[in-house]
Amino acid sequence: MKNYAIFDMDGTLVDSMPYWQRLAEEYLRIKGVRKIRREILENIRPMTIFEAAVYFKDVYGFLEAPEDLAQEVNELMIKHYREDIPLKPGVRDYLEKLKKGNVRMCVASATAEYLMKACLERAGILEDFEFLLSCETVGMGKHSPEIYFLAAEKLGARPEDTAVYEDALHAVETAKAAGFYVTAVYDENGKENWEKICGIADDSIFCWKDALRK
Repeated sequence: MKNYAIFDMDGTLVDSMPYWQRLAEEYLRIKGVRKIRREILENIRPMTIFEAAVYFKDVYGFLEAPEDLAQEVNELMIKHYREDIPLKPGVRDYLEKLKKGNVRMCVASATAEYLMKACLERAGILEDFEFLLSCETVGMGKHSPEIYFLAAEKLGARPEDTAVYEDALHAVETAKAAGFYVTAVYDENGKENWEKICGIADDSIFCWKDALRK
């Protein structure tokens, strides 16, 4: 067990990825797009909301400014974060185990900080983390290690003393290359990459409940 832990939120702590997938379809339908290609969903997965808005504008030729498109997306999604996105089974107990081991924890996510706060507060685990850090605040997505370095710095930790929990292949690759101890977390949305993810990560968790027995 490492003394410090950086958790991704979406797909790792909470089962939000199906909501994000439906969100893109819902939003594009509202904008008049009747069919969305699978590669569009794959391409936006590592992006911040603003980056996705820029991407939608480029792909579909929307006339609104990216800032306005991003606000529209936010308004559709925030209701889910505040009301119904669930924790993954076993997360609460796993965090409690780490707290008992005096592990200092934070969340680093591509999701905006106010959405993270709304979701984790409702789920009752916000107080387990010292702070929340968003790629939007950092100004870079998780193809860059900057968010992990900044999170570690805020925790007062070195990468080698810090466990990063991630479900996405690109994030696992980034954190591992940056020198962190990486624990891969299974998410159904990325099941086609699970074998490759496990080959890169230092450890893996298929189910949080099973991880409690380690």
